[in-house]
Amino acid sequence: MHQPRTISSQILSRFSNIRFGMSTRHGGVSPEPLGMNLSFRVGDNQQLVEENRRRFFGTLGLDPHHLAVPLQCHSDHVQIVGGPGEYESCDGLITNTADLPLVVTTADCLPVVLFEPAKAVLAHIHAGWRGSAHKIVEKTIAIIGRELGASPDSMVAFLGPAAGVCCYEVGGEVAKVFPPDELERRNNKMFLNLKKANVDQLLACGLRRENIEVSNWCTICTPDVFHSYRRDGIQSGRMISVAMIVR
Repeated sequence: MHQPRTISSQILSRFSNIRFGMSTRHGGVSPEPLGMNLSFRVGDNQQLVEENRRRFFGTLGLDPHHLAVPLQCHSDHVQIVGGPGEYESCDGLITNTADLPLVVTTADCLPVVLFEPAKAVLAHIHAGWRGSAHKIVEKTIAIIGRELGASPDSMVAFLGPAAGVCCYEVGGEVAKVFPPDELERRNNKMFLNLKKANVDQLLACGLRRENIEVSNWCTICTPDVFHSYRRDGIQSGRMISVAMIVR
């Protein structure tokens, strides 16, 4: 049986009480181009998706039926959660509960994991351009500080594979909501640097640059590795990234 290839994080792997992994296109049983698709919402066969999920979560030693899942809607809404389930109208989850996997689904948007080791607080965020424009990362950090007493100067962050500035072309309506230094103009086209936009928010909140890891992977221009809605449209599957505090 082919095992799914997963993306890991160097900065999160420093902590023995954090488990993290992100799926790719590899290791699934769905017909191509879906492959290792982990979403029930893209027209894939439910039984095949369930097998894909069993394989992916199994590589991390996790139960695919015991997850905290935000029902993502490209918002800036973040919730503190203490148990598994689906959380409506939400694009980020925060917990200080051990053995509770926080899940984010992507296919070009940016998964962001925050961990504050002193208070053992974990957040997992789905940051598309809309959420990024509305400062979802900043809002998450503010909630963590206000409600759970965790300080950003001791947080670490991992920004996973997502649409890169090399490929992420945007129109004027999107470009105008980001500062010029988070955009690149090439051949009279505008490209959004989604990762920089979120790094800028992290730094503005007080995280240290050395505590921020940014994946170099672009989901759009690596079709052999990642699903990409921008590239493949309705034929695109979805990846999942999962982060959990270990007891």
